[in-house]
Amino acid sequence: MAPAPNGVGPHVNGFDEEDIDYSDIDAKYQVQYEEGLDNVVVVDGVPVIDKSKVEKLLAKIAKEFSKKGSHVKTDDMFIPWDEKTGKSKGFLFLDFKTAEDAAFAIAAMHGHPFDSKHRFYLNRFTDIERYSNLDETYHEPEPEPYTQKEHLRAWLGDPQGRDQYVTYRGDEVEIHWHGKPSQCETAFSKTNWTDLYVQWSPLGTYLASLHRPGVRLWGGNSWAHQQRFAHPLVRLLDFSPNENYLVTWSHDAIVVPEGAQQGPQFFSPEDEGNNIAVWDVKTGNLLRTFPSSYPEQEEQGAAGAGKKPQMPWPTMKWSPDDKYVARVTPGQQISVYELPSMGLVDKKSIKIEGVVDFEWCPLGDKDRDDEAKAAAGAKGRKPRQNILTYWTPESSDQNQPARVTVMEFPSRQILRQKNLFSVTECKLYWQNQGDFLCVQVDRHTKTKKSIFCNLEIFRVREKDFPVEVVELKDTVVNFSWEPKGERFAIVSSSDPNLGNPAPGITIKTDVSFYAHDRTKGNFRLLRTLPARTSNTIRWSPKGRHVVLATVGSTSKSELEFWDMDFNHDDYGKGPTGKEEWGSGIQYLGAADHYAVTDAEWDPSGRYMATSASAWRHTIENGYAIWDFKGTELQKNILDRFKQFLWRPRPRTLLTKEQQRQIRKSLKEYSRQFEEEDAAEESNVSAELIAQRKRLVDEWNAWRIRCRDEGPKRKGKENGKKEEEKEEIEVWIDEVIEQIEEEVVE
Repeated sequence: MAPAPNGVGPHVNGFDEEDIDYSDIDAKYQVQYEEGLDNVVVVDGVPVIDKSKVEKLLAKIAKEFSKKGSHVKTDDMFIPWDEKTGKSKGFLFLDFKTAEDAAFAIAAMHGHPFDSKHRFYLNRFTDIERYSNLDETYHEPEPEPYTQKEHLRAWLGDPQGRDQYVTYRGDEVEIHWHGKPSQCETAFSKTNWTDLYVQWSPLGTYLASLHRPGVRLWGGNSWAHQQRFAHPLVRLLDFSPNENYLVTWSHDAIVVPEGAQQGPQFFSPEDEGNNIAVWDVKTGNLLRTFPSSYPEQEEQGAAGAGKKPQMPWPTMKWSPDDKYVARVTPGQQISVYELPSMGLVDKKSIKIEGVVDFEWCPLGDKDRDDEAKAAAGAKGRKPRQNILTYWTPESSDQNQPARVTVMEFPSRQILRQKNLFSVTECKLYWQNQGDFLCVQVDRHTKTKKSIFCNLEIFRVREKDFPVEVVELKDTVVNFSWEPKGERFAIVSSSDPNLGNPAPGITIKTDVSFYAHDRTKGNFRLLRTLPARTSNTIRWSPKGRHVVLATVGSTSKSELEFWDMDFNHDDYGKGPTGKEEWGSGIQYLGAADHYAVTDAEWDPSGRYMATSASAWRHTIENGYAIWDFKGTELQKNILDRFKQFLWRPRPRTLLTKEQQRQIRKSLKEYSRQFEEEDAAEESNVSAELIAQRKRLVDEWNAWRIRCRDEGPKRKGKENGKKEEEKEEIEVWIDEVIEQIEEEVVE
């Protein structure tokens, strides 16, 4: 090195610059380069285009990725071209910032439908290189160990054929077996199992619990976690009839915070602002979200202290075969969506001006048999399509009456229409087999101070859907069809306090039973029970038996048990022309459950459960179980008791012929049941006798102890000692008479 001017060399003040350590600065400001190509994704399924449409295509692809939370730019995409044709090759390369962003995009967009003809399929670029150079030598795979999963309906195989029910008290949720006294036991219990309430699925497979993050499903003998649905602050849920899908609702609109989890099981930015979510139960995937159709009513319901929200629930209504789900936009249209794609059927809603409400027709046993025969290729009637009915109010501007319409779906063919006049409101009630439709038509009197009702009953199974009219003079408080039957019951009232009940005032009601007269085709009155306080009708799920209850009152809490076919051996068919109309109705008994808030039959129709929930009041909360005659079997007064629910049972797999044979051979089966009942009674008797004997032995032992200790205590008190006495027993044999006889051989 040449000397510096003025004799100054490389050493300045004795300091050498070559000795300076810059490693810490280099480490701090060193540029990190991406190692490998894990951040590069190959997107297959892209439309084949020419170069004039590149910008439009890339912009649309970027928009689709951003909807699922993957923010990409058009500069990050590279499209390879075919030099011969001048068109793209149907795929592109997408460069992400990190490998984590690439993994998230693959999870969110793999299989995503871009349009009606194209669907995206994503793979890492490194995976393509890895799998394209695989060793093609076949190696025998090692079998994975088989792990048997719990059967979600194993409870149906209970040897005693018992039912289950769930109770929710305080923070404790318990699942119980119900049967004979010796068979009642707790099957499972868990603390803090839910934050709001629990709910069974329609066929009893799952138990749903609600939490702040969402809904969880439980099942199996161990009640293990089965599925979860991330809907924060969820309040309501509703299963589809066959448990394939689930709808959840929250009063709070969906918000997707920055950095939230993304994927098919979570909300995306496009779901923000909605309240309703539709889920697939088996996969847990989110199918679609919707805004609420009743925002004003929801706010009113939330603002009212202690009042139920006025929003009708469920807002999404399922077809009985789980093929469709529909929602109404009041006054405008009914939108029907096909499952599981959740796309509008025929890409358009059913435009109905003024529509208020609608209901799907249930799928009856006849329809299920026809569907099963069609699926098996057997000869039989063609299964009918789904049917829905809706009603529209009167329009004075267009001079149109109110109207009830029955429509076939998806053909959208109008099967029947009925015009109604002077209508205040309509309520739609389907019989559970889809045989009858009752339209409760509420009308104001001329003074508009009271309401009277007419019942318009459609006979759906008959040609042209004939309509029968039942005229009533009072207001109908409650209407209920008999399950699998041709009868219905109504609670009516003309009490002036009906519209504005004051505390402590009990509304007087009448209960009437009607039945279908097959000879004339109309519905006739069977019997009226006047001067009641009942406001709730609960039919047994098997029909025939019915309970009339006064629910929600603190002054009256009566339960009346009735048999509709007391004199009929072949019950359920209703009266015939040879019998006196209504002769089979028999009063079985009465009961009382103070401040009852809920009443529910078990699936077998043999037991009725009533409960007083702490959600309604804090007076003698608890539950009671009765038999179908009104005999109390057990009663439990439990502080902070909230909920009682019987576990539903799925539909029977037996055919009608098999069920008929079982009824014919019922006496043979009853012998086994009678023997079990006798054994049960003998066990109870043996336990009772053993208890009584134990009590008698304790009593005798106490008497002997007192007899022995008494004289000793007395002698000690007098300062004297009793002399010991010795008792000697002498046996004396005395010959009274002796006779000798000769024995002749």
